[in-house]
Amino acid sequence: MFGTRKLGRTSAQRKALLRQLTTDLLEKGRIETTFYRAKEVQPVAEKMITLGKKGNLAAYRRAMGFITKEDVVNKLFKEIAPKYADRNGGYTRVTRLGARRGDAAETAVIELV
Repeated sequence: MFGTRKLGRTSAQRKALLRQLTTDLLEKGRIETTFYRAKEVQPVAEKMITLGKKGNLAAYRRAMGFITKEDVVNKLFKEIAPKYADRNGGYTRVTRLGARRGDAAETAVIELV
């Protein structure tokens, strides 16, 4: 389910990171992180929105198994997914911001379109 970048973490840490980033993105609508983390969270967030568009109980339970907050899952199914009902993918956008001060890591903003 996840991409090929390891992000300098073990597989369990990487899964936890992507779960939290996806939860934050769906909760706030936009987050600022490193470019490679944003590129990794993008397909995961799009899959969660696709689950929200299905709207059945099985999709709700799969989303609950991945997203860490129940109110975010409710928001996904009630507000976010209906907004993208007529759109076939491309729910998120990654925009590069430049180098971060301190470690010069390339930063980006990932947001819901």
